[in-house]
Amino acid sequence: MPNLIKKIQNYIFANSLFGHGAKIVLGVSGGPDSTCLLSVFFKLQKKYGLELSIAHVNYHLRGYDSDQDEHFVEKLAEKYKLSLDILDAKIESGNKSEEKLRDVRYAFLEEVRKENKFDFIAVAHNCDDQAETVLMRLIRGTGLAGLSAMNAKNGKIIRPLLDTTRKEIIDYLKSNKLNYRIDKTNRESIYLRNKIRNKLIPYLEKNFNPNVKLVLAKSAKTFSEDYAVIEDATEKAWLENKKLSAKKILALPVAIQKRVLQRALAEKKSESIQENFNQIEEILKALKSTKNKNQVVSGAGLKMTRRGDKLTLSASRTPATNGGHTN
Repeated sequence: MPNLIKKIQNYIFANSLFGHGAKIVLGVSGGPDSTCLLSVFFKLQKKYGLELSIAHVNYHLRGYDSDQDEHFVEKLAEKYKLSLDILDAKIESGNKSEEKLRDVRYAFLEEVRKENKFDFIAVAHNCDDQAETVLMRLIRGTGLAGLSAMNAKNGKIIRPLLDTTRKEIIDYLKSNKLNYRIDKTNRESIYLRNKIRNKLIPYLEKNFNPNVKLVLAKSAKTFSEDYAVIEDATEKAWLENKKLSAKKILALPVAIQKRVLQRALAEKKSESIQENFNQIEEILKALKSTKNKNQVVSGAGLKMTRRGDKLTLSASRTPATNGGHTN
């Protein structure tokens, strides 16, 4: 399917994912997405002068099947004549959350990248994954940053297939007669992502919009672009309001007010200070209060003191609460 190769090339160029001669670690699980990623990059290797390697994580969560995945990836490395790094992960039975597995995977990929002095890590997230991520974050509760979901490029991580649908990937594999592994647990609605993939999205496609995945993925891109504008405005507002004048902060748009306060919390670099929604709301309430010029908000390791127009943030030694203010 040469059209898919061209589509991915255009996406790489449009998002400046890497330049000629880049050294890239490919995260390969053996599933359809990463098998497609590997095949596409192998075909682009000569044109872009790429140096490639493969990294694989065996979590041992599916016993024999996990070992067969590892064996399959070893065969792929031999086929494409690429070096292979494998992590034999030991995951405790009570710590198998999707977030934990992701953290282990990315930590290993970054370790491989650094040890080999490579430039980037390519992972195989696709358009369908993007749609699932938007819904997952929306259900859990999130802001514009969360709805932006995954970016084409995030530091050393690149996602060349983010504009490619799972159907396009499967069609590519079939047309090129490429085998891949199937993770049977993906059909089990254990994790929230699986529930969204197996139940919610099919329901939305059937009853509301057959193109809902594309709509969600495109929305994520729009959210990301809008978020970038707000972040630029926040940076400017923060540089102008580092002294934390209540009057100047309240003169800003509400979205910028909250982000400036988040920056102020981050500046403290204290592990005891948790930047959460409730705290920001309590601080804003105190800033707007006309009952008394002096205001104090404390909770969750944070103490905010307002004296006149001056706002001061510090770590609090008082037990964590949901936040409150005193006059």
